[in-house]
Amino acid sequence: MSKIVQCVPNISEGRDLAKIEYITEPLKNKEGFKCISVEPDKDYNRSVITLLGDPEKMIDALVEFYGRALEKIDMNKQKGEHPRMGAVDVCPFIPISEIKNEACVEYAKTLAKKVSVTHDIPVFLYALAAQEESRIQLPHIRKGEFEGMKEKLQDPFWKPDYGKAEVHPTFGVTAIGARIPLIAYNIDLSTDNEKTARAIARAIRQSSGGFQYVQAGPAYLEERKHTQVTMNILDYKKNPIYRIFETVKMECRRYHIEVTGSEVVGLIPMDTLIDTIKYYQSVNQIDFDKNMSFDEVVKYAQKYIGLRDFDVLKIIEANL
Repeated sequence: MSKIVQCVPNISEGRDLAKIEYITEPLKNKEGFKCISVEPDKDYNRSVITLLGDPEKMIDALVEFYGRALEKIDMNKQKGEHPRMGAVDVCPFIPISEIKNEACVEYAKTLAKKVSVTHDIPVFLYALAAQEESRIQLPHIRKGEFEGMKEKLQDPFWKPDYGKAEVHPTFGVTAIGARIPLIAYNIDLSTDNEKTARAIARAIRQSSGGFQYVQAGPAYLEERKHTQVTMNILDYKKNPIYRIFETVKMECRRYHIEVTGSEVVGLIPMDTLIDTIKYYQSVNQIDFDKNMSFDEVVKYAQKYIGLRDFDVLKIIEANL
């Protein structure tokens, strides 16, 4: 069996569909890997792209992709709900099959060097590829965002791993790394009060004394006219979705609001959905069927945690 990674570059553009199509075109219809999805979000002004396949085949296509983002995205004009520091904000390699973390780190370094040399973009290595402990967590690198990065890079402590210690004037900087599968998960709230969403996010995130391996914050969705608790679950095996979902529901009660649904951005591992279904069926004294199909998993995930805009192709294993 060939080696398979998931690669999830995020661009700081979620509104101009023609621009998104142009930037992502080098990642499509290529031999050795598939572009599984491109998910733009107007409120976050961000698009999440998911690739699956041979990492060696991805490198040159990603370098071209970075060049197109440089051509089309001016960070001086970009605004949105999601924190960001570059036109391509982040690009992680994630081991899926027949490949180890160490190999993903090497692919991250290869891409980082090529992006820096080809496009004169400063690159930070993060997560498993980090060369400094302070750069393991992406929010530490991103702090200050694009607007604060010029001053930040004047500090020798924040010299990029590749490239000059100067922010690219329109692109900004980027982070390239390797990590275990992360779940980008958002929970919808029946309120437009961002202060309430912030308080609930504070209750679940690790930095405020909540769950380990959870980064969370508030976001207001203009199109939907409500807020979200938006989060990254860095290790879903140690803090499963159902635990976080139920905690948010509990916190909502004190503010007299409700959870109205949730969403996954990008792909999600099958086993975290299975764990969630198993939990709710045990609560409801329903016998769990370990041989359920992908379609059944989707149906139950929608039922129990209100996943919207969710189908079989959002499950990693369904794409292999």
